[in-house]
Amino acid sequence: MKIRATVPVLLAALAVAGCEATTLTKPEYPTKSVGVLSRTWEVVQVADTPVTYRATRDWNKLNPYGPPPRRRSLQAATAIQQATGCRVIWSSMYENISGQFYSQVSCPPSVASGS
Repeated sequence: MKIRATVPVLLAALAVAGCEATTLTKPEYPTKSVGVLSRTWEVVQVADTPVTYRATRDWNKLNPYGPPPRRRSLQAATAIQQATGCRVIWSSMYENISGQFYSQVSCPPSVASGS
């Protein structure tokens, strides 16, 4: 009897946890789309200090007739530079298992201040 009574409670707890996870992942920074070597990249800021950006490639629905493959790390760095106007710090760049690139940037004082 106790097992049956706890199953609905566990399911309710999982549902609440799922709702909280979706509300916490809401982006608070705008996403910019840029084109690099005939490919579209989405760039979004993910952290304020240090200033970190994420670049995600649009896979174009895995189109087999697309342009030939290129090095993705160079494309991601170029996409971040085009979207932000800041220089990518190469030693901070990494790729996760989903193919998203994260990198910190170094902005000149005029870009950093927003003028």
